[in-house]
Amino acid sequence: MDAQKLRRSKIMSRREIEGLIANGRSIVIVDDKVLKVDAWLPYHPGGEKAIQHMVGRDATDEVTRFHSAQTLELMSRYQIGRVEGRWTNFRPPIQGGHFRKEDDMDQTSEQNDTAVYAVSGSNSSSSPSSAEQSPTFEPADRPSTVRRRDTSKVARTSSNSSISSVDIDESALKPKMSVLDRRTQQELDFDKAKYPAVDFETQDNITRKYRELQKRIKAEGLYDCNYSAYGIECLRYTIFVAAFLFLLKSGWYISSAIPLACFWHQLTFTVHDAAHMGITHDFTIDSTIAMTIASFFGGLSAGWWKRSHNVHHFVTNDPEHDPDIQYIPIFAVTHRFLHSLTSTYYERLMEYDAVAKVLIRIQHYTYYPIMAVARFNLYRLSWEYLLGNKAPKKGPAWWFRYFELFGISVFLTWYAYGVVYKSIPDNWSRFCFVLLAHVLTSPLHVQITLSHFAMSTADLGVHESFAQKMLRTTMDVDCPQWLDFFHGGLQFQAIHHLYPRVPRHNLRKTQKLVQEFCNDVDIPYALYGFVDGNKQVIGKLADVARQAAIFAECQRTLAATGDYGLH
Repeated sequence: MDAQKLRRSKIMSRREIEGLIANGRSIVIVDDKVLKVDAWLPYHPGGEKAIQHMVGRDATDEVTRFHSAQTLELMSRYQIGRVEGRWTNFRPPIQGGHFRKEDDMDQTSEQNDTAVYAVSGSNSSSSPSSAEQSPTFEPADRPSTVRRRDTSKVARTSSNSSISSVDIDESALKPKMSVLDRRTQQELDFDKAKYPAVDFETQDNITRKYRELQKRIKAEGLYDCNYSAYGIECLRYTIFVAAFLFLLKSGWYISSAIPLACFWHQLTFTVHDAAHMGITHDFTIDSTIAMTIASFFGGLSAGWWKRSHNVHHFVTNDPEHDPDIQYIPIFAVTHRFLHSLTSTYYERLMEYDAVAKVLIRIQHYTYYPIMAVARFNLYRLSWEYLLGNKAPKKGPAWWFRYFELFGISVFLTWYAYGVVYKSIPDNWSRFCFVLLAHVLTSPLHVQITLSHFAMSTADLGVHESFAQKMLRTTMDVDCPQWLDFFHGGLQFQAIHHLYPRVPRHNLRKTQKLVQEFCNDVDIPYALYGFVDGNKQVIGKLADVARQAAIFAECQRTLAATGDYGLH
């Protein structure tokens, strides 16, 4: 036991951690603890990718907001040391970060020492080795008082070199930019002007106040679940089901789709709560609630949703990493999709092909028609998840896949066979019933996309605080309190992203506290009415459509003139 405590209390240097990651280890920093979570990856109920996006980072806010105190305590079994002082984030390997093995760092250090000695002499005060070093940070990550490294040498280094993911000052590298690259730079400049600077002092202040707000929210009881609200919702579910069965038995086949759609629409909010462990706060119980409602009554996989949703919460609105905005060839919410990007979630190329070139240019017209049938795509994603190799096979969630497959089988039995085939007499009525039941759930899909489609997709770097990134990439929808039931209380997505375990019935009460926090740290709080929010989304889609048209015209011009230089 003493040996174990000694191992956990060991102060680890930055180079040690970088070397471990370079060797393929999954290292995450939480509350100054160094966690090596390789053994846990296949057991993690939320999937491996959520963890992979935190490798090399201080993930304290992300981890603590998503896990119970009991789970956080269990994480200590993976602790291999701790860090002192402020941790400077690496860019995770899944996001393209490069890491050096310790042998490579030693070799590079010897070469640098030789070069410095030859130029300045062994007593030169400008040598990096003369700076006082902390046990955690290497000179390359120290404040600007330390001489900045020569980036001209970095520019000539191949992608296979052993350059650390935080060593390169990318702003010093100024290659010629294409039309789309210039647009990217414009959006970066816009965000940098609109939001607080991403320097350490500013972001540390935001993080400190964000954590203070977390304590205040908890002290005010806003993490306590309002079970009486679920009683009202269960009554609402019962009314919808009774109305559906009454109309169906009375021969009003097509009309019966209306209360069934309302039932599906409302159930989704409870699935969301349970999947976030926001009802009983017990992993197994809440997961069972989510899977039961989603699969038995809705024909969908809560496991698929959770795997996707966890990644979405960590890399919100990142075109290459967030599956919730990766809809090529149907939609592109940023011009960056006009390049063929690779999705780290789906592990495939999102090709900007001939189909995308047509559909993206009219996406602001097709948005609502596609949202009307979006539920069918959720069926496809659920089946891909359950029949593929993506569901957990080990750990506490090993049985979820089989439970959901059984649940969807039950759904197909009562809905597809019992209702559509057996209870509705003709094919035309069946078609209209199925279509209407799915179209009427479209406000939910509009609401989901509304929260993010119009917001920033720029990457301000690994040093941006969790709180600022969530507020920069997420919009809240304003509505009267009596209309909360329609949105399920989840119209406050910015607040939900900041504090995902706060029950949705308490998000409106939390809003005032978050607005005070935003005013205090000078972060704009995006709040639009439902109509204005829709205008923002359509405007964003139309803007990208125009960029697609301009991009296509540029390509035609270049092809006609034969000038393939960057412009």
